[in-house]
Order: sequence, then structure tokens, then C-alpha cells
Amino acid sequence: MTLTTPTIIASGAIDAFVGQFGLAWSKFFAQVIIFWIVFMILKKYAFGPILGMLEQRRQRIADGEAKLEKISKDAADAAKNSQAIIDKAEADAARVVKEADEAAKALQDRRQQDAVASANSIIAKAREAAQLEQEQLMSQLKREFGRMVSDATSRVTGKVLNTDDQSRINQETAAQVSA
Repeated sequence: MTLTTPTIIASGAIDAFVGQFGLAWSKFFAQVIIFWIVFMILKKYAFGPILGMLEQRRQRIADGEAKLEKISKDAADAAKNSQAIIDKAEADAARVVKEADEAAKALQDRRQQDAVASANSIIAKAREAAQLEQEQLMSQLKREFGRMVSDATSRVTGKVLNTDDQSRINQETAAQVSA
């Protein structure tokens, strides 16, 4: 392989440039090898555990977010279930109140009917008692009236009436008063 003029010029320019900055190739390669060794040691003993710890943290954060999401879902389900239980309890309470109201109305109607029946019974007994008392008073009045007629007759006629005469006059008077 032969070097051409432009390659030699470029090589000379690079050597001049490198010489200007004081670059020694042997030192450069030694520094590259030392950098590579330090990099490998850091990678194995520093970066590896740090990256592993960061990965564990990332995983714990992801697990925590998943658990938080599950807890949120469970809380929403529990709220939904509790609302359903509350709604059912309210419906049951409304039904019990309605049944109690209907039972109270039925009891009130039954009591009212019993009171009406009792009042009708009392009125019927009072009418019977009034009728019986009226009959007794009429009977007593007829006897009294018959006695008064026989007394008046005996006074007018001046004759003392015997028992047969008195009963005949009483019967005639009672028949006339009844008619």
C-alpha cells in the first residue's frame, strides 16, 4: 500500500495538530484502557445495584398504583353495595309503614263499626226500655183513671160500688182510653 500525497498531507496535518495539543498515543491508549476498566467496575458495583434499586422502586410504585386502583374499585363497589342496602332498607321501611298505616285504618274502621253497632244496640235497648216504661205508665194510668172514674161514679150516684162493678167500669174505661 502506497501513500498518496493527499494522504501524507492529511497525516502530516493530523500529526501537527496532535503535536500542537501534546497528544501521545501510548498515553492515550493507556487512558482509554483505564477508563474502560473503571467503567466496567462502576457498571458492575455501582451502576448495576443503583439501576436494580431503581427498578425495584419502579416496580413497587407500579404495584402501589395497582393496589390503589384495586382499593378505589373496591371502595366504589362497597359504596354501591351500601347504597343498594340503604335503598332496600328504605323500601322495606316504606312498605312496613304502609302496612302499619293500612292495619291502623282497618283497625279504626273495625272499631268504628263496633262503636256504631254498640250505639245501635244501646239505642235499641233504650227504645225497648222506653216502650216498656210507656206500657207500664199506660197500664198504671189506666188503672188510676179507672179508679178515678169509679170514685166519681160512686160519688155521683151515691152508691157504694162493689168489686164487680168497679172492675166492669175499669174495663170499659180502659177499652175507651185504648181506642
